[in-house]
Amino acid sequence: MSNKLHIVSLGCTKNLVDTEVMMGKLQNFDLTDNEEEADVIIVNTCGFIDAAKEESLNTVLSLHDARKEDSLLVMAGCLSERYQDEMMESIPEVDIFTGVGDYDKIDELLVEKKSRFSDAVFLIDGAERVVTGSTYHAYIKLSEGCNQTCSFCAIPSFKGKLNSRELDSIAKEVEGLVKKGYYDFSFVSQDSSSYLRDKNVKDGLSLLIQRIELIEGVKSARILYLYPSTTSMALLKNIAKSEVFHNYFDMPIQHINDDMLRMMKRGFGKDKTIELLDFMRSLPNSFVRTSFIVGHPNETQEMFDEMCEFAGSFGFDRINVFSYSDEETTPAYDYEMKIDADVISERAQTLGDIARECTLKSLNAEIGKECELVIDGESDEHEFLLSARKLIWAPDIDGEVYVNDRTNDEVELEFCKVYKAKITDIVGDILTATVDNASS
Repeated sequence: MSNKLHIVSLGCTKNLVDTEVMMGKLQNFDLTDNEEEADVIIVNTCGFIDAAKEESLNTVLSLHDARKEDSLLVMAGCLSERYQDEMMESIPEVDIFTGVGDYDKIDELLVEKKSRFSDAVFLIDGAERVVTGSTYHAYIKLSEGCNQTCSFCAIPSFKGKLNSRELDSIAKEVEGLVKKGYYDFSFVSQDSSSYLRDKNVKDGLSLLIQRIELIEGVKSARILYLYPSTTSMALLKNIAKSEVFHNYFDMPIQHINDDMLRMMKRGFGKDKTIELLDFMRSLPNSFVRTSFIVGHPNETQEMFDEMCEFAGSFGFDRINVFSYSDEETTPAYDYEMKIDADVISERAQTLGDIARECTLKSLNAEIGKECELVIDGESDEHEFLLSARKLIWAPDIDGEVYVNDRTNDEVELEFCKVYKAKITDIVGDILTATVDNASS
């Protein structure tokens, strides 16, 4: 088999981990950014909402148009899994279809040149990954599937119920990555705060924190995607006590109106949700990220206004705004009072403006403070500016810091190394900082 591979990972960071597993199985291939010279093209698709599905389909078809004769085009991942028969019938341009159960068998599929959708849940357990995008940070997947029944979410219909990895499996993966020089980790899943609940362990994340803290070489960690009704005060306190895990809290609450939360089947109402958020916010050096959905069926203007008021006043550091997407197999799909698309768009714009204001307020509050940051490389803005991020921030989503000065001009700064720094200013929505060369 010829050996040039072009691979595209769409959607979330969980998908990225699965893509990295496929890359680990195909290390005999040479990676290429040019799809026109690739012998094998793989697209790991997202099937979560309409916008993601459209992006996945457009990517597959555009890569087909550009590819050379006799190459193999593979459509993998969530969209392929969710619409198996429909995809295979309607997209003859694709040579091999596969879903979410065969990432570690991708080499076999290429040899066989056959489509396959395994029923088995794929959990990384010793599978080698090629970590992309960083030489010091890696995402660690905790589980697959989800036991929640949110009205708007189709994920359980094609990902299945919660299936957690064994704690030892996760620890061994982290230990292996530490040996390769990685020291910063983000732990992810569909519902991270439910980790190990499928094995009758109520607070599995606290056990994870304790286990990861024992691994020498782990300097920094954060947990992404907490779910309100499975996030306990005990867990938050254990995060706060940790010397490795940041007070980084990513809890998508989706709404704040009690009636809407009930219709969304979120499990928790307004008061208990705010109790958790208030505690997170009260912790030293905490960072609080959330997401909201606008335009869910039955959302009145009053409900939306309540969400906007809360979003703008609570003090979130970052907010993601999603427009409701009407997805078959979800309870909300059968709700009668759908919101007009133009109204959804207007509400998304309004809440998006509030989200940007919250981000700027959070960034401005950093000016004058000292922090730890890690330098990733030269910035795209100017050759004399270095691109960095605060160590507590999650890569790619929380922002960028320009390093434009240092305390000792005679000492060269190293990429991928942690430094103490002082935030000095903000340019647009990017912070600037002076780095202390002597500290790390």
